[in-house]
Amino acid sequence: MENIDWGSLPFGYFKTDFNVRSYNKNGAWSKLEVSDSEYINIHMAATGLHYGQEAFEGMKVFRGKDGKVRMFRWNENAKRMRRSAEGIMMAEVPDDLFFEAVTTVVKLNQKYIPPYGTGAALYLRPLLFGTGAEVGVKPSTEYMLVVFCGPVGPYFKGGFKPIAVQLVSDFDRTAPQGTGHIKVGGNYAASLKPSTRAMKEGYSAVLFTDAKEHKFIDEAGPANFFGIKGNTYITPKSDTILPSITNMSLEQIVKDLGLDVERRPVKVEELDTFDEAGACGTAAIISPFGKVYDREKNKLYEYGEPGVAGPISTKIYNTLKGIQEGEIEDKYGWNYIFDF
Repeated sequence: MENIDWGSLPFGYFKTDFNVRSYNKNGAWSKLEVSDSEYINIHMAATGLHYGQEAFEGMKVFRGKDGKVRMFRWNENAKRMRRSAEGIMMAEVPDDLFFEAVTTVVKLNQKYIPPYGTGAALYLRPLLFGTGAEVGVKPSTEYMLVVFCGPVGPYFKGGFKPIAVQLVSDFDRTAPQGTGHIKVGGNYAASLKPSTRAMKEGYSAVLFTDAKEHKFIDEAGPANFFGIKGNTYITPKSDTILPSITNMSLEQIVKDLGLDVERRPVKVEELDTFDEAGACGTAAIISPFGKVYDREKNKLYEYGEPGVAGPISTKIYNTLKGIQEGEIEDKYGWNYIFDF
């Protein structure tokens, strides 16, 4: 294997040795197959290509301070993939197959698990999509599960440092009764144009407002929004927001630290009242906000000292990272520890 500069890895695709696959035909999943190919052969009329029957997950595996390798809350990813499958009428992946797939791909590629202390992790991408040929708009009768992996660095180049985000209301990520609550590709396709525009205008990410009234904070690009007000951790409650496993974990951590938690609709005007704000998700854990610029109203919200994350964001980031890397007691049993 080539020498990898673990500390300089981007958050991007990295070729590893093996991936795993399973096929659903006649209502049953096949035994797991191991492949060394980066490509898949699918029918040109597959529903995953034409009608958006596609869902995915993002997971991370860490090498800890003690040398042990930990996978974070895989069972929650399995549940969420089942909810996504149910939402767009795909075959659901049972827990045992999901677990076998993600653990097998880690074991086969364990030389790509970054060393402790490098700021990098092994990222897992479970992918589920319709492979059956259909021209009429209807669910496929055949599906494929693929899991691949690769080492990644921080989602944002600066790592755990405040970012500038752009609040937008002239684009909607999902419809009020659409697919915002499940992890399907169409949600991300809808975010590409405003996100690309924001980056060209000097911002790291987009913060969406709700699609119905454009009065409430919705999803923060590929992550959940949170704000800190006094001793309270506040995060939006909405049917158009993806339930984040990271956010769920942070809610427990802040309770343990003695903070209150409010999951409720959050009006845009409240951005003026937060002591700290940020986004949370698997890719970045926490991305603290330094600035939020409302593009439509030409209004700027700023948080804390320039270039310095707030104290509560820093504490909860270090706590979750510490649990994932074995530095802090995992009292809730969130980690699966590999035996190799």
